[in-house]
Amino acid sequence: MNRKFIILLSILTLLILAVGCNSQDETSINPEESEVAEEVEGVSQVTVEHRLGEASLQKKPERIIVFDYATLDTLDKMGIDIIGLPKSNIPTYLQKYNDEKYQDVGTLFEPNFEKIFELEPDVIFISGRQAEVYEELSEIAPTVFLEVDGANYMESVTRNLRILGEIFEKEEFIEAEIAQINEMIEELNGKVKEAGSNALIVMANDGAISAYGEGSRFGIIHNEFGFEPADKDIELSNHGQNVTFEYILEKNPDYIFVIDRAATTGGSVTAQQVFDNEIIKKTAAYQKDKIVYLSSQIWYVVSGGLGGTKVMIEDVSTGFAR
Repeated sequence: MNRKFIILLSILTLLILAVGCNSQDETSINPEESEVAEEVEGVSQVTVEHRLGEASLQKKPERIIVFDYATLDTLDKMGIDIIGLPKSNIPTYLQKYNDEKYQDVGTLFEPNFEKIFELEPDVIFISGRQAEVYEELSEIAPTVFLEVDGANYMESVTRNLRILGEIFEKEEFIEAEIAQINEMIEELNGKVKEAGSNALIVMANDGAISAYGEGSRFGIIHNEFGFEPADKDIELSNHGQNVTFEYILEKNPDYIFVIDRAATTGGSVTAQQVFDNEIIKKTAAYQKDKIVYLSSQIWYVVSGGLGGTKVMIEDVSTGFAR
């Protein structure tokens, strides 16, 4: 009995030693295995650096919340569906997202954090309007801020488009779209430069008028499209520089490009009504039919999106050609 016990004990000891040796062997190759795992995992991961921080997320996310209508515009053109967005100010041409299948996640300035948390998003896309709540949103899910710089419109838009192309593995589609946009801009720029035209960009807001210059949110008209500014000293401000009709007549630009803010926010006085006065009628732009009313929802709300950028180019091209 003692002999059997000793034999069993010896076998058990050998087994324990063997397992221990094997465990040591496995430990020695773990770093190598871990490195491979990270590389494999890295194939499906992407890290986006932006002005507010950085976001790491899996490629081809499926549960997407969008607070930036320019990003929604681009995702729509890419064929990427979403689960939620703020529904209070959806641009007309994106009205399909008003459907009940899409969850309402608050307003552009006041996200419904509880609702967003319940939806368990894979990623949240925001614009400058949500910058102040970036930290709170990023605690719920990876949050990507795609900023558009009016002074360097195409540079920033191209970057944003490529980020979305990488996230959703649509790089080839995005590069083709960027090439088409650049071709459209080059054609317009050549014609404008050849004519040597200048322009003034103004926003009408229920009777008030503000002007925007080269470094503004609408700077694409000068910087990319090639119009010389009628006034090089316009104050750089998010809300533009307050001006009068007399100022516009004094500058007397070849073209006046008008954004109607009231048309996007539900104002009572249209831009056409604002500019229908005796002072404006004295300008060269009025007399030559060169006052161009832009697609205000696009310019004011969806500037920076894939489809929106094309509309912006077409707006100005059509106005310039008439």
